[in-house]
Amino acid sequence: MSENRVRIDVWLWRARFAKTRAAASRLVSEGGVRVIRQDGASRALDKPSSEIGPGDKLLVPQRGAIRSVAVKAIGARRGPPAEARRLYSDL
Repeated sequence: MSENRVRIDVWLWRARFAKTRAAASRLVSEGGVRVIRQDGASRALDKPSSEIGPGDKLLVPQRGAIRSVAVKAIGARRGPPAEARRLYSDL
C-alpha cells in the first residue's frame, strides 16, 4: 500500500461514513460506493480493499441520498467528528 493511499473501508470508517469497519466493508461490497479518480476514470468499488487517496472523489450513499465528497486526507486514526470532517470536503 502506498504511503498516501488507504483502503476504502478504513477511510469510510475514519471519516465517519460508517460506524464500524464491518459496516464500511458491507457498504463497499454491496456496490454502493463509486470513485472518480484524478484522471477522470469512474467506477463502482466492490472490494473493501480498494485503495483511495487525496484528490479522489467519492459518491457515497447516506441516509437515502447520494453524498459527493472529495478526499482531502487519509487520516491516521478514527478521531472525533471534527477531526474526521477534515478528511474530506463536500462537493
